[in-house]
This record gives sequence, C-alpha cells and structure tokens, in this order.
Amino acid sequence: MKSNTLTINTVGDLVYITFPKLTASGTVRHAFSTRMGGVSKDKFASMNLNFNRGDERSSVLKNYEILCGAVGIDTKDLVLSHQTHTNNVKVVGKSDCGRGITKQSFEDVDGLITNERGVALVTQYADCTPLLFCDPVKRVIATSHAGWRGTVKEIGKVTVLKMREEFGCDPKDIIAAIGPAIGPCCYEVDEPVFEEFKKIGLCDSGIFESKGNGHYMLDLKKANFEILVKSGILPQNIDVADICTCCNAAEMHSHRATKGERGNLAAIIELL
Repeated sequence: MKSNTLTINTVGDLVYITFPKLTASGTVRHAFSTRMGGVSKDKFASMNLNFNRGDERSSVLKNYEILCGAVGIDTKDLVLSHQTHTNNVKVVGKSDCGRGITKQSFEDVDGLITNERGVALVTQYADCTPLLFCDPVKRVIATSHAGWRGTVKEIGKVTVLKMREEFGCDPKDIIAAIGPAIGPCCYEVDEPVFEEFKKIGLCDSGIFESKGNGHYMLDLKKANFEILVKSGILPQNIDVADICTCCNAAEMHSHRATKGERGNLAAIIELL
C-alpha cells in the first residue's frame, strides 16, 4: 500500500494514515486506521474497530486503545454512532463521550460535529468514503460517512451547511479530507445508481465510466470532491486519498473484496 497524497505512519506493527492538510492546520489530532497493528483474529484481523460484526468486544476495545494511544487520544473521549447510510449529521459535546462504547450509540447518524475539545469523533468504513473536516478559525471539526447513498444525499454538503449554521463556519476556511475508499477501478454499479446521481447533476462530471449494458464504474472520491467544492470548500484545501480499499484488501477492510466477511476501518478526529 502506497500513497502520493496521504501520510502513512508506522509505529511497531501499527500502520495508520493521516492527512497532510489536517496535520498542517495545527488544530486536530486525527487518524484513519488500516487492518494492521491490532489484536483481532481471522476475518477481523487485526485492527477491527467495529463492535457489531461479531468480533470479541475486548479485542475491539484493545484496538481502539492501540490506535488512539499512537495519536494521543483518550478512548474515554470517543463518540460513535450507528451508521445507516443517511445524511443525518449531529452536533455532539463532552456529555456524549462514550457513546457507542460505554453508552448507547446514536441511531441513524452518519455524521458528527463538535466545537469542544476532548471530544473524539469516530466514523467507520469498509469501502465507503470517509470525509473529515476542520475549521481552524472557528475551531470546529466534523467527520461523515459517505457510501453511494450518503453521497447521493450529499452528506458532505449537509455537514458543511450544519457547520455554517451552528457555528458560523465559512466554507472557505474549512480544511477537508477524503479518505481511502473503493476506487473506480473496482466499484461497478448499475443503472438505478447512475440515475440517482443524475438527479443531483453529477452523472456528467466524470465520476462514471460506462461499461455497457447499464453498468458503470463509479468514482466516489471524485463525486464527494465535487460536492465539497460546490459547498464552498476551496479545492486546494482538500486532501483526496489515492488508495482503493478493495485493491488493498490485505491492508484495508473491504466489504466488496471479502463479500462482507470483514471488520471496519475508522476515522477519528479531535480538536487540540
């Protein structure tokens, strides 16, 4: 696994990713996990960060301790939600720490926002598109989960609008990252999916390559980039991953590559 746009960090057996523009902001701690450096076994090996796929709870907790420890985040500060491919984005605070771990998770929430320190936002993936946001001026952070359904529902735009409405963020100040996801090399979809993107005006923006017979290769990262730019984020303020999770299934959990027999990756972000 190699990247020309992301930073791949190695600490012992642990391998995790950071985004150069987020790091350069000096405003956040953050990490995007890989499969490497955890304690989970078999199909979850070894860094699985999901409690609901059948892995041992103690292993998942240990995995969070390992990853968070590498970047200086206290696991007591984590906030998780139950993601269901919505465009529901929720503002959270210190009282929500422990959600999804020691407290009940939020249901049907695919994006989280906070302006409080000591609140580490977590979203999870296994081919869907990770979106991370940081406004270093207003000191607001967010992370959102964008599969094709969330992308069509423009969860990236919804997140930016909520940052603006709740905290007065100017999109031109926002630094964003689009993380590793299944690439157009591997993500074949059918005509109904194409038609959904057509409804929001994205089918002509180069995100689809026709394979004939009503099938297309879809570039989710490019689609989300277009949505973020249309939301007012400057193109030069967006890091875009050049890693396909399906092509790199030995290093990244991929739903499509494993036919669903897998764990989850996670994006974690916290204000300094």
